[in-house]
Amino acid sequence: MAKSRFEYVRTYEQDAILLPNTYIVIRLDGRGFHRFSAHYNFRKPNDKRALCLMNAAAKQVMRQIPDVEGAYGQSDEYSFVLSRECRMFDRREAKLVSTFASTFTAQYQFLWPEFFTDISLDGNMLPSFDGRAVLYPSLREVRDYFSWRQADCHINNLYNTSFWTLVLTGGLSEHDAEQALMGTNSGAKNELLFSQFGINYNDEEIMYRKGTMLIRDVGAGGAASESTESRDVQEWHEKSKRQVEREEKKRRKAEIVELHVDIIGDEFWRGAGRWIS
Repeated sequence: MAKSRFEYVRTYEQDAILLPNTYIVIRLDGRGFHRFSAHYNFRKPNDKRALCLMNAAAKQVMRQIPDVEGAYGQSDEYSFVLSRECRMFDRREAKLVSTFASTFTAQYQFLWPEFFTDISLDGNMLPSFDGRAVLYPSLREVRDYFSWRQADCHINNLYNTSFWTLVLTGGLSEHDAEQALMGTNSGAKNELLFSQFGINYNDEEIMYRKGTMLIRDVGAGGAASESTESRDVQEWHEKSKRQVEREEKKRRKAEIVELHVDIIGDEFWRGAGRWIS
């Protein structure tokens, strides 16, 4: 293609390249989802249709992008972890984040009719997701990241369950419910639900309390090991193109498993949690 005198403007483009030999976590968040959920009358405190739609969209992202090793979702957010060997877009941050955000948004809109069968999307109120990329040097930080998001799920869901029970069942205004919960800890919220409304929070649906973990069932070959943790940058570069393609093919064929389990304790990471390389 012939060059023009205007092509100099390309020199202003700057790519942020993510460090090699690090795990990439891309977290997507619903943009303006408080207004969005109100517009479509999402059920309170949890709308199972909306959560299952998030999970379905995330599975499609994983099917389309084999570099994703696992993902965790709760409420209107989803986090995807990419392997240390990921070379997608030469690890250009803007390309990665924009691709995940646009792919997830497209799938969310496409799959909407399957879960909200009686509500059509309004062109003036369409869903969209923004994203960010964070790098982690080892599996320890990746594990702590997912533990952090699940702890956040528990805290937020317990509060929302208490809040909306006070409003919808207890007859309080939203302001009064907020005041009633101000300064209360988890124990107090559990006691309030049980003593006033006969609700045992631990009996609430586990997806609401634990969120959703998605992993690829790639078998023993996907297990983490001490040698994986200690792999250096030189070895990362030396992995052959054929080996990378073989591993990508294996991930593409792997079944995506949906789990609603505790991912903070050791049991998950000793068993199913050994999905990350």
